[in-house]
Amino acid sequence: MLTLLNLLSGVALLIWGTHIVRSGVLRVYGADLRRVLSRSIANRYLAFVAGLGVTGLVQSSNATALIVASFGAQGLIALAPALAIMLGADVGTALMARILIFDFSWLSPLLICCGVVLFLSRKQSRAGQLGRVAIGLGLILLALQLIVAAAHPMTQAAGVKVLFASLTGDAVLDTLVGAVFAMVSYSSLAAVLLTATLAASGVISLKVALCLVIGANLGSGMLAMLSSSAQNAAGRRVVFGSLIFKLIGAAAMLPFIDLAGSWVGAVSLDPQQTVVNFHVLYNLARCSIFLLFTTPMARLCMRVLPDRPEQDGTMRPRHLDEAALATPTLALANAARETLRMGDTIEAMLNGLLGVIIDSDVERARQTRRMDDDVDQLYTAVKMYLARISREELDEADSRRWTDIISLVINLEHAGDIIERAVADVEEKKIAHRLSFSEAGLQEICDMHRRLVDNLQLGLSVFLSGDLKSAQRLIQAKERFRDLEREYANTHLNRLAGQTVQSIETSSLHLDIISDLKRLNSLFCSTAYPVLDDAGALRKSRLRGKRKNERGAARAAEAPFASPPQSTEENTDGTEHPGHPQVIR
Repeated sequence: MLTLLNLLSGVALLIWGTHIVRSGVLRVYGADLRRVLSRSIANRYLAFVAGLGVTGLVQSSNATALIVASFGAQGLIALAPALAIMLGADVGTALMARILIFDFSWLSPLLICCGVVLFLSRKQSRAGQLGRVAIGLGLILLALQLIVAAAHPMTQAAGVKVLFASLTGDAVLDTLVGAVFAMVSYSSLAAVLLTATLAASGVISLKVALCLVIGANLGSGMLAMLSSSAQNAAGRRVVFGSLIFKLIGAAAMLPFIDLAGSWVGAVSLDPQQTVVNFHVLYNLARCSIFLLFTTPMARLCMRVLPDRPEQDGTMRPRHLDEAALATPTLALANAARETLRMGDTIEAMLNGLLGVIIDSDVERARQTRRMDDDVDQLYTAVKMYLARISREELDEADSRRWTDIISLVINLEHAGDIIERAVADVEEKKIAHRLSFSEAGLQEICDMHRRLVDNLQLGLSVFLSGDLKSAQRLIQAKERFRDLEREYANTHLNRLAGQTVQSIETSSLHLDIISDLKRLNSLFCSTAYPVLDDAGALRKSRLRGKRKNERGAARAAEAPFASPPQSTEENTDGTEHPGHPQVIR
């Protein structure tokens, strides 16, 4: 019993070691690896080499499959080169198994010791993550030693011989067992290394070992298929085509498994070397042949998994790649891209609001209000995606970026609610009663709307680039917009004093609209504050704003009509913030 526990602990350590290496490499080089994959699509051979190299680094064809599937789901890569990358990933896994099978027992303690020191001393840096990779490699080498030590006495145990006796004679059964083990261990590399070690210890025969290797390849394809089940049809086609290639390869090889075993065994008398050599040659031959058929396979996958229209019209997240969660910096970039999509939707809602105000278009009002559902959908998706990013693994800069993203997402969601309510007010107070704004009042609203859209675009640019000069321009634009709102409120009251009929009929709606536009402007300009704060320019900007507010208050006191109460408040430092209690500035 103790021997079996030692073997299981060695297997668990091997699986954990491959996981540590994969996560460490993805955190350090995740963005670069994805860039290599996305750019290596000029031809199938270059894509093949890219898949081989990336998988050799992360030591997991499943990790590469998730990355490529996400590219396919986002339309960033065609299906044929994506299948070529998957074939290269299979060869990369086989080559890594061949390298790790060498006797590196002397290297294991050195890697673990140096890796622990480096990781604990510089945990949040790139060097610390490389220390994590060193720990993982050391654990893999140590696990192989433990498996060999635990498997040796098992060869003499009668119970173990009975257990493995069921894995002799039936190639299909042995292949299925290998597939299940690869799925349970979440690594075909770990399954192949364990199989080679058991074969070297005499626990299983060479034929069983070769069938287990073929099954491990199938298991990695099934695992990738399950992992990408949440992707759209374009993403699932990538892993589906790869799985079909593996099924065809297994069906072609199993009838000749005895012949293959004798041929590979003639090259090396060591069973461990024989199993790993077979793994390399099998994948190299299979992938080299199927590389010529990626285009026909792509057409087949398109027929089997066609694109299906969404059941409802709600916008779906496009950039929130689940595979990128292992690389926090990359995941933050994806969340930022999805946030920009929210900003584009808000801009479309603003344009829709102006169209409803000018043309009294009921259908456009309905479409604009429906777009708020898209904003809510993206808001929830980005929020939950950010919640799954481990905050403990973020450095100071990434933590600030995380906060900036969630702040803008909340503000954009609030903006969508404001626009939806404004459209409903126009329908209820203007369209239903067939009213119209005065020419001067409509011109004021159009002018504020134009400035608001410009500020939204500038705010999104500041969010994306973090440019200090743009942030300062945005704050200045915010101050001008605030002064403009006060000016237009006063001119509207002057028109009321002049008994302008249209102004009297739409007075309440007019003031509500310009107040809502001011609130929206405050939300859009909030992206400037983190940039100014990081540069130490926020306090200076606030002092300028406070002096300008004092001058504006003096002018307002001299005006014939005081500005009516607004829905925004003035801070003691001279800056304004929206009245909504949950808005993050």
